[in-house]
Amino acid sequence: MTDKAPLRRALLSVSDKTGLVDLARALAERGVELLSTGGTARAMREAGLEVRDVADVTGFPEMMDGRVKTLHPAVHGGLLALRDDDAHVAAMEEHGIGGIDLLVVNLYPFEAAVAGGADYDTAIENIDIGGPAMIRAAAKNHRFVSVVTDVEDYDALLAELDANEGQTSYAFRQKLALTAYARTGAYDAAVSTWMADALGETAPRRRVVAGKLAQSLRYGENPHQAAAFYVDGNARPGVSTARQLQGKELSYNNINDTDAAFELVSEFGDAAPACAIIKHANPCGVATGATLKEAYGRAFDCDRTSAFGGIVALNKPLDRETAEAITEIFTEVVIAPDADEGARAVFAAKKNLRLLLTGGLADPSAAGLALRQVSGGFLVQDRDVGRVGADDLTVATERAPSEAQMIDLRMAWTVAKHVKSNAIVYVKDGATVGIGAGQMSRVDSTRIAARKAQDMAEALGLEAPLTQGAAVASDAFFPFADGLLAAAEAGATAVIQPGGAMRDQEVIDAANEAGLAMVLTGMRHFRH
Repeated sequence: MTDKAPLRRALLSVSDKTGLVDLARALAERGVELLSTGGTARAMREAGLEVRDVADVTGFPEMMDGRVKTLHPAVHGGLLALRDDDAHVAAMEEHGIGGIDLLVVNLYPFEAAVAGGADYDTAIENIDIGGPAMIRAAAKNHRFVSVVTDVEDYDALLAELDANEGQTSYAFRQKLALTAYARTGAYDAAVSTWMADALGETAPRRRVVAGKLAQSLRYGENPHQAAAFYVDGNARPGVSTARQLQGKELSYNNINDTDAAFELVSEFGDAAPACAIIKHANPCGVATGATLKEAYGRAFDCDRTSAFGGIVALNKPLDRETAEAITEIFTEVVIAPDADEGARAVFAAKKNLRLLLTGGLADPSAAGLALRQVSGGFLVQDRDVGRVGADDLTVATERAPSEAQMIDLRMAWTVAKHVKSNAIVYVKDGATVGIGAGQMSRVDSTRIAARKAQDMAEALGLEAPLTQGAAVASDAFFPFADGLLAAAEAGATAVIQPGGAMRDQEVIDAANEAGLAMVLTGMRHFRH
């Protein structure tokens, strides 16, 4: 097999015309004949380039509103013919088919149309047919044909031609073919996912997941694991859409933890300043405050030890005073909607601190899918967008929570949604004061949270831990009264939990005996 393949004839048909004229001119200057269709041909002619219409090659005009133009043997034969096969060459000569050595195609903007709210019929019209067919044909025949589907590969193609005297190497064509098949696969995935949603199919027979490489990572969770970061094109503000202003490249764990932090702080909207500090995908402090600096300080005081080397997420633009407070300890990443010049100047002195700006908050009520891999497959579920308002809560005890307790209960419930189960969260006056995460026993989570609160009370010189008089949330029901009683021993005076256990009455009786106020949500927030 010959490694090098000459490039004499190219077919260009693109929806995104970024860089088109420059590429076409560079090809023409290298002696490449240009074939094209519709608007692509028009754009090149307007730039003074000589272009031959595909309709002249096929002998058929574009028809049916452009639905049929390249689906013809003169095109696909030129892409698929094996140049070293005598029978293929004879067929080309017999039927007047010229070889096509380069295909440059990017597809109808289906994903953009759907993201822009296109209705069903408009979305259907944005499904490309001829483009994917040509791409797959050219990619299959990459022994002889180069196929370019990404604008970002234009420069690489020209550099390859210059390095090989107007030819492309087999290794280069292989890489282009890989990218091409991935593009058509992602395109089909977008169409099938959209159609499943449009038809209300929550569990279609086949589910396809696709992503585009955003970053090759140094390693995964551990140095011996290779890793990369892919984005799915969703415009949801967060780590995937954020602009990194400074600092080292994000690691696998940075990305995972930063996503968890920003999703949590976005729950609070932008009405009042809020801060979430995350370590190993679990919150170690969450608070609101009159200012962003106050919110950060109150979140930090929940667990100062765990906050070291953590991720800080803010729901409002970062200011200088808050930035100065954050930089008093080592922090891996700070993510916020924006940052003023004073804050940026403070962080500039901390070269390794990553600062990510998202431009907005994630919508906690927006529907979406959550995926998790298991051996031999993956699980798919709706994103947990469950929320409760005051009217959704049922008072189960003789004593009802006060208005202030109700505010803390709802905040504790919001935070518990983002804590690994079994989750227990104590909140007092708009700040977490103890968090127990990821234990096999709910009683253990309750006691760990209380113990952390005791440790912080000693570190801050307080007479008693802040769990005294706090509200406490449990992400799932108390199966026995022991977990609730452990919370009462820590000083909690109000409880929020789903309810629904076989021993609910036993738990309610224990709450009444301890003088606790307890409300039931009827909803749980397991997070494994």
